[in-house]
Amino acid sequence: MPFRPVTPEKLSSAVVRQIEKLILRGILRPGERLPSERELADRMGVSRPSLREAIGSLQDTGLLTARPGAGVFVADVLGSAFAPALTQLFARHDEAVFDYLSFRRDMEGLAAERAARLGSDTDLQVVQTIFDKMVAAHPARNADAESALDAQFHMAIVEASHNVIMLHMMRSMYDLLRNGVFYNRQVMFKQRTTRSALLDQHRAINDALQARDPDAARTAVEAHLDYVERALRDQQKAQRNEDVARQRLDHETQA
Repeated sequence: MPFRPVTPEKLSSAVVRQIEKLILRGILRPGERLPSERELADRMGVSRPSLREAIGSLQDTGLLTARPGAGVFVADVLGSAFAPALTQLFARHDEAVFDYLSFRRDMEGLAAERAARLGSDTDLQVVQTIFDKMVAAHPARNADAESALDAQFHMAIVEASHNVIMLHMMRSMYDLLRNGVFYNRQVMFKQRTTRSALLDQHRAINDALQARDPDAARTAVEAHLDYVERALRDQQKAQRNEDVARQRLDHETQA
């Protein structure tokens, strides 16, 4: 017979499983500090020894890390997604920039389609809230703030797609983008026409999501990233032209 005795689960195992799920689903993020031992034990309704056993197990598996005097944090598991040598290689070659945009176009188009179909009302409310912040930030012309909100908006869509593999993969890609490996996001937001166009494109994406129109959501994301690619190519061309012009000016002034 296929039946086996039922054994009660250890409390520490239940704690491990709950924290693992929070990390897997992207709710607990890399670098995030866990509440104090006392507070966490109270919230989870377990004894502190059981909690310590669970935390120790999660540290052994590399999901949590302790910092002396600071507490316990979610480990930066995304840091191992790309080796430093490969990251530096990306930064040195324009080819990686446009391959990255192509990758984003495919993945985020799919994410938007899934979010429109599978996202909960609360998921879409998160997207709407971030977009409202983008609208409010627009008049201030703060490139850093606009850049950060742009990344949050796109990640909120990935989160609303409810695919944990895509979530962690895209989060690692955005980490490289945030660090300027692929291109400098802030530069784009310093251009008036680009800023306005980007806001309109994000509005189109948000409108399609709120209407729960998967095809329109995917199309809006693809149009947005096509625009980003064109803007970056134009920017690179303008920079090359400026370099040539400066060489000519130097030559004329030295003649």
